[in-house]
Amino acid sequence: MEPSMKPTKELVILAAKRTPFGGFGGSLKNLSATDLGVIAAEAALDASGVDKGDIDHVVFGNVCQTSADAIYLARHVGLRAGIGQNVPALTINRLCGSGFQALINGAELILTGQAKAVLTGGAESMSQAPHVVRGARWGLPLGRSKMEDSLWECLTDSYNQMPMAITAENIAERYGIGQDEVDAYSVASQDRYEAGLAAGKFTDEICPVVIKSRKGEKVVDTDEHPRPGTTVEGLARLPKVFKKDGVIHAGAASGICDGAGALIIADGEWARAKGLKPLATLESWGVVGCDPDVMGLGPVEASRTALDAIDKTADDMEMLEINEAFAPQVLGCVKELGWDLDKVNVNGGAIAVGHPLAASGARITAHLVHNVTKGSGGYALGSACIGGGQGIAVVVKGI
Repeated sequence: MEPSMKPTKELVILAAKRTPFGGFGGSLKNLSATDLGVIAAEAALDASGVDKGDIDHVVFGNVCQTSADAIYLARHVGLRAGIGQNVPALTINRLCGSGFQALINGAELILTGQAKAVLTGGAESMSQAPHVVRGARWGLPLGRSKMEDSLWECLTDSYNQMPMAITAENIAERYGIGQDEVDAYSVASQDRYEAGLAAGKFTDEICPVVIKSRKGEKVVDTDEHPRPGTTVEGLARLPKVFKKDGVIHAGAASGICDGAGALIIADGEWARAKGLKPLATLESWGVVGCDPDVMGLGPVEASRTALDAIDKTADDMEMLEINEAFAPQVLGCVKELGWDLDKVNVNGGAIAVGHPLAASGARITAHLVHNVTKGSGGYALGSACIGGGQGIAVVVKGI
């Protein structure tokens, strides 16, 4: 377990933007993760008021390296967004926690005196995940060639040979979470997102994506994965993919999507001296390991760790977010933590909006900093489970 962290100086989030999340094979399918990261980064830089010459480091998360330029992602995001060639960049991968981890890395660079302002975020193009033929470079025996879906394969943990959905089924069994509870929560995620969208809860975080083609320009400014009008009756007709007598179907799982998010984190004293207006402070974080067989419980100890670092509890939080990898995974965490389910993911989560792996931590943080109460300084916690058995959480406070 990584110890919790309470910053020794004020860390402020100056801007937080994300692209709409495109559906699998949807409007954003022809944009690489780098392309999406650049769009989010440019929007965050514009919103922050920070001079690009004041950015000291770029840290971006990316999980599935699905394009030819993926190994350069953070570097190319920085360069294409107008950050100087002398500014270093780091691409990181803590799987589903990568967007959070990039923010934490940025914070650590500031706390260790290596930076005053850092461009952080996460980007993912799951639609561009390739099919691969392993061994083709060295020749294939007669009749032995096999095409592998790299996206499908990566959703199984080879350490325990468990698909991610089975780890969530394990949580359902452990906590006695039945189909009715799973479906009710899945519908609630869609309903809450729909209500939040109508109330403008996502307006400040989203930056439009302009798709250019021979037919002209198309502006994508809304998430594509949500399914308005989802009902329990409709979910009952969906087949179980991983376990015949299980509780998980497509409607109870996070959406496979494309998207990116970006945040500017800075030294608070430096930012105020520059006359910049922060959205929030980063108060603490926690990163832990857990049993890979129930990897979805990672947010439990990660949240406790982040809260303990600042002597707070869930009751002190105005908003609580657990990334919705699967419905029973969120429900299991809530039961273990003893939280009020009505206070968790109040504007829906990844079951509705989707989960483009490295982008989700940036999305959740952006949503919190734009919606938590300003002035009085409301607290909010965001968290995610991580395939392989980890959890990550951050606490922010509105300014």
